Amino acid sequence: MGSGLTFEDKELQILLTHFTLPQKQKLIPRSKKKKIIILAGPTAVGKSQLALIIAKAIGGEIISADSMQVYRGMDIGTAKASLSEREMVHHHLIDSRDLDETFNVVEYYQESCQAIKEILDKGGVPIVVGGTGFYIHSLIYGPPSGPPSDPKLRKMLEDEMDSKGTQIMFDKLKELDPDYAMTITPNDRHKIVRALEIIAITRNKVSELPPVSSDNVDNYDFRCWFAYMPKESLYPRIEMRCDKMIAEGFLDEVKRLEKEGLSKNSTASQAIGYRQCLEFLNSPQSQEDWDHFVQTFKQASRRYAKRQFTWFRKEPLFRWLNIDKMSMENAAEMIIQDYEQSF
Repeated sequence: MGSGLTFEDKELQILLTHFTLPQKQKLIPRSKKKKIIILAGPTAVGKSQLALIIAKAIGGEIISADSMQVYRGMDIGTAKASLSEREMVHHHLIDSRDLDETFNVVEYYQESCQAIKEILDKGGVPIVVGGTGFYIHSLIYGPPSGPPSDPKLRKMLEDEMDSKGTQIMFDKLKELDPDYAMTITPNDRHKIVRALEIIAITRNKVSELPPVSSDNVDNYDFRCWFAYMPKESLYPRIEMRCDKMIAEGFLDEVKRLEKEGLSKNSTASQAIGYRQCLEFLNSPQSQEDWDHFVQTFKQASRRYAKRQFTWFRKEPLFRWLNIDKMSMENAAEMIIQDYEQSF
């Protein structure tokens, strides 16, 4: 006797809904979508090794989601896949830029989309691997739409950067847009200035800008994983990897890159490890300077891992996989089974 719909009314409403649904439906059914594996995780967790196992098992090709691996010569400090590994499995977006060239999230989006298309056209499986959360987010949803640069405003911000220093400007950015600030290093002068410029022009946070139009989330079934370890296990691995990089000739790599113009690239020169190494090379190089270099290198790497945890906690598509208590082979099998059973 209530005022709600009668059974007949409900039945009619259901029929009408079903009648109009095909006209309204825009999304491709999940089972029809091409699947893409995305494997993210904090630095030093073993993403590259895990991705190689998966790629070899299912005919995959790897697309790097690392903002520094695009630069030729930045090998040791970015833990870039070796030449032999790249011969075993085709890698994309590695060694595609010289140090005097720029690389940004829009270029990443365009080039990774092209790589995905090429891999799928060959019948392969795209496997996106990396820890640069901003790049991975942009691949899925589209890169942020920023306004053109304003030369007068840019000059004013650069002058302020020169007079006050990067830390004060970074602190200002953290106040205005903490989510975006978390995705860059505190000394990336170019990105700090650009973010403050965007905020000044649009009166919006960079992290909240609407994405450039992208159909990726509608057209592809992203099978997203965040491989991790508890910090008690991860942090010692990070420190051991820093020591290993140094032992493998990281300083010699940075010396060579410095001659090729590393310091002139405002983004690459601020990458974790490279910045600390450049500071050491420009110091008297005493034992105290050396100890400070090693300590700050490890500290920056741990802090980056912490930011990666924070970023991916906000990404709804990612399932977290604790690989501390399982072998790489078991972790790979779990991801492969998910990929194959989701057809």
